[in-house]
Amino acid sequence: MTNRLLAALIGVGGGLGLAPAVAQAPAPQLPAAYAFHRIPAPAEPGAIPLYASAAQPAGASKSTEIWDTMGGKRVVRNVTLPTLTPVLPDPARATGAAVVVAPGGGYTALAMDGEGWPVARWLADHGVAAFVLKYRLNPSPEDEQALMRKIAAGLSAPKDGKVSLVLNDPAASEDALAAIRMVRDGAAKWKIDPARVGLIGFSAGANTVLDVALNAKAADMPNFAGSIYGPMVAAAVPAHAPPLFTALALDDPLFGGQGFGVVDSWRKAGRPVEVHGYERGGHGFGVGKPGTSTTMLLPEFLAWMQSRGLLAKGK
Repeated sequence: MTNRLLAALIGVGGGLGLAPAVAQAPAPQLPAAYAFHRIPAPAEPGAIPLYASAAQPAGASKSTEIWDTMGGKRVVRNVTLPTLTPVLPDPARATGAAVVVAPGGGYTALAMDGEGWPVARWLADHGVAAFVLKYRLNPSPEDEQALMRKIAAGLSAPKDGKVSLVLNDPAASEDALAAIRMVRDGAAKWKIDPARVGLIGFSAGANTVLDVALNAKAADMPNFAGSIYGPMVAAAVPAHAPPLFTALALDDPLFGGQGFGVVDSWRKAGRPVEVHGYERGGHGFGVGKPGTSTTMLLPEFLAWMQSRGLLAKGK
């Protein structure tokens, strides 16, 4: 997925509130390598509906979902029935820590192959129980050709790179909080510590992580949080905000030029924060872009968890 395509996809979703700073040029054609291609819905063994039947969101239905490949990786669109899929470690390696994983995709799609399942499997391989969150999305055209035309119309990014940001997707944040509650409620079943439940998100998922970390009640907060290539602007951080791990590539065309206001805000609030700025990697590098130091993202996140005592067995 190219950086410009990601910017356009976020624009289609609207969830990040990206607004052009200058007039748009005529829309180019969507690169063929990143076209959407319909595929059958894959099996999702172990996926759990996030809400009980009586509490399902209005209009929730598995039948609304559309699965495509984009750039050879699977994405899902038009999610109205949110789910949580446990990816559990070998009991012999389990640390008791847990992380809810929120993929990105501009609130229009979820990059399940890029920022969902691989992240969860890596964490589980290293003793951390992972839970992939398939959260509700904004509607997109059912027809792939119509969707691609809409995305192509947003490909003319502003030349000065300036964007505005609004944390404004309440359904995704509501689903993230419900996922945290579900994991804590199932702590005995999944053999995890309910006081070591984190939330990590990528791009739009990172946007959701920050929305939760800035606005949730203390009892609903994750115990730690990871914002991966998310917004870096300053924010009003509450006294009960969770410890934050944040990372992005400095050449990120969306958030790389915003400075590190969010880090300064966490520090001013007296809350723990760690930041990793990679020289190269662009936006959307997932578990790491080959040939760049972004491949160290997950090991560094795990090392941060270790340094905070989150991986101590039997804690």
